[in-house]
Amino acid sequence: MNDLNKDVNEQAGAIAYEEERDVTEWIVSGENARERVDKYITEAWEEEISRSQVQLWISSGHVKVNGSPVKANYKLNEGDVIAVTVPEAEVTDLIAEDIPLEVVYEDSDVIVINKPRGMVVHPAAGHPSGTLVNALMFHCKDLSGINGEIRPGIVHRIDKDTSGLIMAAKNDASHASLAAQLKEHSVTRRYIAVVHGNLAHSQGTVDAPIGRDPHDRKLYTVTEKNSKRSVTHFTVLERFGDCTLLELQLETGRTHQIRVHMKFIGHPLVGDPVYGRSKGIMMNGQALHAAVLGFKHPSTGEYMEFSRPIPADMEEVLFTLRSR
Repeated sequence: MNDLNKDVNEQAGAIAYEEERDVTEWIVSGENARERVDKYITEAWEEEISRSQVQLWISSGHVKVNGSPVKANYKLNEGDVIAVTVPEAEVTDLIAEDIPLEVVYEDSDVIVINKPRGMVVHPAAGHPSGTLVNALMFHCKDLSGINGEIRPGIVHRIDKDTSGLIMAAKNDASHASLAAQLKEHSVTRRYIAVVHGNLAHSQGTVDAPIGRDPHDRKLYTVTEKNSKRSVTHFTVLERFGDCTLLELQLETGRTHQIRVHMKFIGHPLVGDPVYGRSKGIMMNGQALHAAVLGFKHPSTGEYMEFSRPIPADMEEVLFTLRSR
């Protein structure tokens, strides 16, 4: 197994961002010198964000370079330290939508949902409605707003075409607790996936840093530049010759982590439209399901763990593989 465990945060240009913090920081590398600060932040931001939103943050004084406010057209220099302070939550124009949800657990602090494949977690470009957030706003009247106006209550997320368990906070204290657990890597997150190929080992760990793909900033890849340490553990559950059923456990939670790591080791997910390949078994979206989610309750401190079986489309894939 290829192991890239170098501490990239010691490198010039390394990203120093923690998902659950209110302040996001980067150190500008030489390859980004002379780039506009608004463009840099838009492309480097962990989640999809518009350039106009970044420019609004800049004009409102939420962005500083080397400790001082700048204009959106500021040209970066190598070694500049960019700091973005996420503004306080604002009143949202999002519309609550009566979309059916499979609620696995709910109390006054937290709600756990089994998200179907195809549902976007929060509104973004091209998906202004029909999201999990729109559904939660209808179902819950007390979601936290700590993360800002476009994703109230959302503590973490799973991709549109990944099914499975996701939690949301119903007050700011719960949000802070769950976010801290994510940062400490104490949240249990186990996935079931079908990948192409026959893995050489029955179990193993992929420890390889993930960052933006320099050739396509909308994608992610294993790289040592402007990246973060990313760790995925895997166990083989069943072999089908040209495909393998895996259980994967996240130690870190980077965007597209499992999809990128599986591609990196030469076993992309079946059905993955971005990181996979159209070969043999097909399905609409990647064969990836967030099967187990465990965390300490924000109020009681009691450890709680939830699980849900893989959806019907993945069952059909397994039936086909077992029938050959």
